[in-house]
Amino acid sequence: MKTEMPVITRLKDYTTPDFKIETIALDFNLEPKETRVRSTMKMHRTNETSSPLHLNGEDIKLISLKVDGKTVPKSQMLQSKIGLEIKNLPEQFILEIETSCNPATNTSLMGLYVSGGRFCTQCEAEGFRKITYFPDRPDMLATYNVRIEANKALYPTLLANGNCVEEGDLSEGRHYAKWEDPFPKPCYLFALVAGKFDTVSDHFITMSGRDIPLDIYVDPGDAPRALYAMDALKRSMKWDEEAFGREYDLDRFMIVAVRDFNFGAMENKGLNIFNSSLLLADEASATDMNFELIESVIAHEYFHNWTGNRITCRDWFQLCLKEGFTVFRDQEFSADQRGAALQRIKDVKALRARQFPEDAGPLSHPVRPASYMKIDNFYTATIYEKGAELIRMLKTLLGAATFRDGCDHYFKTLDGTAATIEQFIECFEHASGHDLSQFMLWYEQAGTPSVNITTAYDPKAKTFDISFKQKTAPTPGQPGKKPLLMPIKMGLLERNGQTFGEQIIAFNDTAHTVRYENIVREPVLSVFRGFSAPVTVDYDQSPSDALIQMRADPDLFNRWEASQALARDILTALTRNIETGTQPTNHQTMQLYTNALISIVEDKDMDMGFKALALAPPANGVILQALSAQSRKGADPLAVHQAIKLLRRAISETGADAFENLYAELSTPAPFTPDALGAGRRALRNTCLLFLTETPNPKVRTLAQNQFLSATNMTEELAALLALVRLGGADSDDALQHFYTKWENTPLVIDKWFAACAMMQGDTALRKIEALTHHSAYRGGNPNRVRALIGGFATSNPERFHHIDGSGYRFFTDNVLAMDRRNPQVAARLLGIFGIWNKLDPVRQSLIKIELARVLASKPSANVLEIATKSLGD
Repeated sequence: MKTEMPVITRLKDYTTPDFKIETIALDFNLEPKETRVRSTMKMHRTNETSSPLHLNGEDIKLISLKVDGKTVPKSQMLQSKIGLEIKNLPEQFILEIETSCNPATNTSLMGLYVSGGRFCTQCEAEGFRKITYFPDRPDMLATYNVRIEANKALYPTLLANGNCVEEGDLSEGRHYAKWEDPFPKPCYLFALVAGKFDTVSDHFITMSGRDIPLDIYVDPGDAPRALYAMDALKRSMKWDEEAFGREYDLDRFMIVAVRDFNFGAMENKGLNIFNSSLLLADEASATDMNFELIESVIAHEYFHNWTGNRITCRDWFQLCLKEGFTVFRDQEFSADQRGAALQRIKDVKALRARQFPEDAGPLSHPVRPASYMKIDNFYTATIYEKGAELIRMLKTLLGAATFRDGCDHYFKTLDGTAATIEQFIECFEHASGHDLSQFMLWYEQAGTPSVNITTAYDPKAKTFDISFKQKTAPTPGQPGKKPLLMPIKMGLLERNGQTFGEQIIAFNDTAHTVRYENIVREPVLSVFRGFSAPVTVDYDQSPSDALIQMRADPDLFNRWEASQALARDILTALTRNIETGTQPTNHQTMQLYTNALISIVEDKDMDMGFKALALAPPANGVILQALSAQSRKGADPLAVHQAIKLLRRAISETGADAFENLYAELSTPAPFTPDALGAGRRALRNTCLLFLTETPNPKVRTLAQNQFLSATNMTEELAALLALVRLGGADSDDALQHFYTKWENTPLVIDKWFAACAMMQGDTALRKIEALTHHSAYRGGNPNRVRALIGGFATSNPERFHHIDGSGYRFFTDNVLAMDRRNPQVAARLLGIFGIWNKLDPVRQSLIKIELARVLASKPSANVLEIATKSLGD
């Protein structure tokens, strides 16, 4: 593959388009190997210049080009591999373009492609240019009329955006359908689907009394597994009306499940397209995590109808405008559905696992980037999850009522436009009367701020001072940082656990001190309650204070946070002990911590889902981040892994009786429900089994085998399988074979099997995992399968991935390069896993640099080139 250095696109270079498209009519004649597309656009100039019209186009063949019915001579146009330029155009004109493309060979899964014998599209961010020549930019809004023609026997269902206005039969076994979307939209929201499907149908009555038909299209035989998605859709539609006053606008809403899909889902106007892994679920084949994700992603894509579709982005630098806001909205929905505190814990865990390392590594970028090579590489945790945290801070700073007023003003004044972050923030300035210019720095500065906290109690004056200092470390291209405006929600606890003094301060300077007066005894500080700002906290809290928080803090998130902070301290110290071969000195703190955890487990009034979350130590990546903050020399990832295993063993030994008793109690059969209560019960039972396996014995192995063979739901079956894989031995191999045989005809479950296999241990594990890339069920072009095996190996098997001989890194890189030849987007996302290299020890840093250099030498795609180059700091 030859790599041409891609053009760097910069925010500062944005200019308004020279032409506007009023309407576009698309006519598709679908054939797998040669689809014909006729595009008819009514256009006019937007300025007085005589500039040519630039149209993007890739991997398509130009058949004809006409302006106002006349063929454009070659002297008037310039064609290249990436587009088409047409000169000497009048002020107003009709542009007709006919092209052809080959969907059957389109392995990039962008534009129009074939998946499982069905036609499908993916146009965000720049896929529409693979369908027809077009000014492929998000500020080019137009109304779309689409006609689709295809073989009726092979493709009985023909779908596009909007409302179906006509359909009928044609000669030679063909048929057609016409769709009209009355709302102007950018081309990235265009969608087309054609094929054979089963359908789940329902309807929803909007708040104004409109009856909206709802249809979900799935593979034949999968309709029962789409029922939960339909239920989640209806709950989402109702919630958006109640929480944000947003009513659905079209006459029909459709969702299609697709097996081969680069992303999770796509919010195409009126026709959402989903990765089937995020749509299909029943208790036998899907885990509780699958149910939660389906609920969340259904909501996310539906909510985009207003935050992304009705109001879209002026340019791709404003991507966080739609994604950050919509992630915030889907998190709020999930909090209402599954419990606010537990959802907040899960969201913060995900942020720390994905976004904090990104912010601290070579791929760090602002929530609104200043430049990019390939916009596909900026669908990141920073844009999505950190972007959502910025919206949450706005709500905290302004208050719920004023925040809602700002949202209403945004929807009212910017509906039907392609907007910017500045326009969004201005809506909240209008609603609140506050100057939010300093808040804009969150969008412009990369990096995670660190807030240092010190306290001072004066028993004579009866004052308690809390001093805050903020700083943000330099990031690539941004050596200097300014102080940020952030809300700090905090309160105090008495030693007996009683709470008082809760307040929210707006911290907007380098340093600030808060004083509490009339404080009789030194209190315990509970700070950044509910994770009120996306920062790291440098606070030398005593273990005794952390234990009081774990027991009594009324903010359930901060109970969990106190536990995590204490565990981080224990684990960083243990890691350094392992690296240096010295004896641990924190036995007492560890014992107090494990005792406190078991007290939570034994609390009959505590939510079972919270217990499961509290028992999970911080992830490997979190400890690597903490160690990196302490020292620049990097850390041995296997020492981190070993430290976590030692802490888990200590928890297991302290709570052995409690875990065994609770596991037995929770093994009583109960009806399956996918709600928070049922999921919490199963999560706690599986967590008990996990800790019991930390001290392996024949009895525990038998427990795992019995749960694996008798499980009536995938959550418990998969948890038992993973327990057996961790225990290793012949039982592990037998269980994996049994699972495969049972589920070999269910692709989404076989993805889980590949992910489980990726965690295999032992000296021969890598050889076995490598052999799986040649397994009859492995599909190297399917993103789900590649992410399960290759991504799963890199993220869930630290002992093999980080092996000191570099074999894990070589295997991973081989597969990234293989994927790059098929699908550059997926390959680039996988390669981003190497972004942690500068947090590792010098030996592993060198090994990863060798692999990144090998990637660059391979002449990779532009997507992979950008990630490899930035990872190395070039």
